[in-house]
Amino acid sequence: MTFLAPALLWGLLLVPVAIAAYVIMQRRRMRYAVRFTNLDLLANLVPHRPAWRRHLPAALYMGALGALLVSLARPQALVPVPKEQATVVMVMDTSGSMAATDVQPNRLNAARSAGKTFLDQLPTQFRVAVVSFASTARIHVRPTTDRVAAREALDRLRADGGTAMGDGLLRALELTQEAPSSDADPQRPPPSRGSSARARTATTPFPTPAAAGGPGADESERLPAAILLLSDGASTAGAIQPLQAARQAQALGIPVYTIALGTPGGALEVQGRRVTVPPDETTLRQIAEATGGQFFAAPSAQDLRAVYEDIGSRIGYVQEPQEVTAAFAAAGAVLLAAGGTLALLWSGRFP
Repeated sequence: MTFLAPALLWGLLLVPVAIAAYVIMQRRRMRYAVRFTNLDLLANLVPHRPAWRRHLPAALYMGALGALLVSLARPQALVPVPKEQATVVMVMDTSGSMAATDVQPNRLNAARSAGKTFLDQLPTQFRVAVVSFASTARIHVRPTTDRVAAREALDRLRADGGTAMGDGLLRALELTQEAPSSDADPQRPPPSRGSSARARTATTPFPTPAAAGGPGADESERLPAAILLLSDGASTAGAIQPLQAARQAQALGIPVYTIALGTPGGALEVQGRRVTVPPDETTLRQIAEATGGQFFAAPSAQDLRAVYEDIGSRIGYVQEPQEVTAAFAAAGAVLLAAGGTLALLWSGRFP
């Protein structure tokens, strides 16, 4: 916590002074009562009351004094503030292993359901894009605020093919560089399924960090963006390796949040034999660490939904210093009123 007028915090020295004055007054009162009062008679006339009841109103007054003095120094605290604008790209693994049923009803359906929950966590002004990857990567929805289009894209996902994780991440990075003013029509036909990430990058040069709003760009021109990458297996296809794509994300200043979906014992029946398809947690963790994101393990549908909610809170808000003077002033007023009320109820006087 910081203060706009820290010099006024010296006023807090009044609190120990007030406490000392209260203690001295209480001792003098006790000496006076012992000196001039018949203690046997007093014990019969005055009902016994717990000592804490006599001192609680004073303690509340001291707390009120402290809170009001702190409010004079105009305290500031880091509070979560909704971001005004950002782009979030959801990168979904749709390889054949996503049909495994170790996560009910299967991995892809669980991811699809939780993805819709994630959309509900994001501010409505955020642009969302949907990318899938199997043997190749495909853009389903370009950055848009149309949540219906994003949900429909999730419903169209099907599990089949290999795992081109690096290509999927590369496509997502390209989408994060689209300017907000070019909020594309989500219904614009995406590139054909057969086109690879290598073919796309051959015709569209990947933006440099300065041009794309990365670390080399002016702070006012930087485009806030994040990528959410979900996969359940090791990369087996594609034109670029996942960690190579992660290094490009790092250069552009784009954090990648990764989720490993599934359990180590997850398996599929392939041509009559059982093939285990454990998630590649090592690669996903390395991607998150390299880009400044965070890795999550989600072995169940319920855990996956919780992870999405957590990521939504991380992406949707930013910690900013804000003045909380009113909170301390209100706390002081409440403590003062509480102390006065208890004093009236218990001793019939205020304060």
